[in-house]
Amino acid sequence: MPPKGLGLAPRLRYLAGRARRIDVGSVIERAKEASVSHHKWMPAVLVDMLWQAGFRNVGFQDYIDYDFAILNRAERATYMTHPVSNQLSQKYDHPDYRHIFQDKVEFDQVFSEHLHRDWMIVEHGNADALRAFAERLGTIVTKEPVGQAGTGVHRYHAADVADWDTFHADLLSRGELLVEEVIVQHAALAAVCPGTVNTTRVTAFFDGEKAHILAVAQKFGRGAVSDQMTFGGFYTMLDDDGRAIGAGYDSHGHVYENHPDSGVRIADFQLPMMDEVRAFIDRVARVVPQVQYVGWDIVVTPTGPVLVEGNWGAGVYENKPSVTGIRTGHKARYRAAIGF
Repeated sequence: MPPKGLGLAPRLRYLAGRARRIDVGSVIERAKEASVSHHKWMPAVLVDMLWQAGFRNVGFQDYIDYDFAILNRAERATYMTHPVSNQLSQKYDHPDYRHIFQDKVEFDQVFSEHLHRDWMIVEHGNADALRAFAERLGTIVTKEPVGQAGTGVHRYHAADVADWDTFHADLLSRGELLVEEVIVQHAALAAVCPGTVNTTRVTAFFDGEKAHILAVAQKFGRGAVSDQMTFGGFYTMLDDDGRAIGAGYDSHGHVYENHPDSGVRIADFQLPMMDEVRAFIDRVARVVPQVQYVGWDIVVTPTGPVLVEGNWGAGVYENKPSVTGIRTGHKARYRAAIGF
């Protein structure tokens, strides 16, 4: 296992890369957004954002999402941020094994026993197999092998397909090569949004003996094939017992006291089977132990958790103080488990 702590060199490389890619106009727009939301003087917010980015490992969007404009220095220090998460990924996710998590087909092959659903690969000459698979299931989900934030994910109904040879050829041409059975989610999740399979993001670190759960976020969709924000989705953080700590929110300034479609109050949500979820994460973390820091996307079904995917670049889901009233984040949990 890699030595504990985060080295200076990876941080400097990350900062140099960010400096080369900085979009000044976007940063100014974010500063204006924070200024309006929290009634702060925009130039002061802008300077603070730049200082936090350069010297405190705080991403510009982190600053907005986690309401840094209203937090003091001690409170800010409790938040996990994307630059720090990136450094953890680079250090604890071995580059020789990351490809397993980047390619959805390879991921399904390696983690097949933990998917708990049927799947197949679209190849030349298997249009009849595709038809049999889809007609047996009724509805299928197709995925491009490489994609993120829900891109490349599609949903089709077998009854809508008139020509299976053409449908098969179209999937091949678009690169929608992975075909999966639709997950049937637990009634507690379907009550909030029945039209989307609502995933739970469990960020965890495997130390070689145990998987430490660092943060849990519950994502909710709006009826589309994906619950990602690009499809109108949002999330809420869960406590250790799987209870929502407040309303839902996204990175576009929207707050959801209730789900816009079902009307269910988000703060009342309780993820079922938390003991099973913890045990499940410990099992999947052992499959590729060389990739220690992972954001696992799972779905709780009537019979237990199933795996959707694992993200070696785990990303960050955190508490939003202006929504929950809680002014601390999860960084202490990361430090306790990882030791940086």
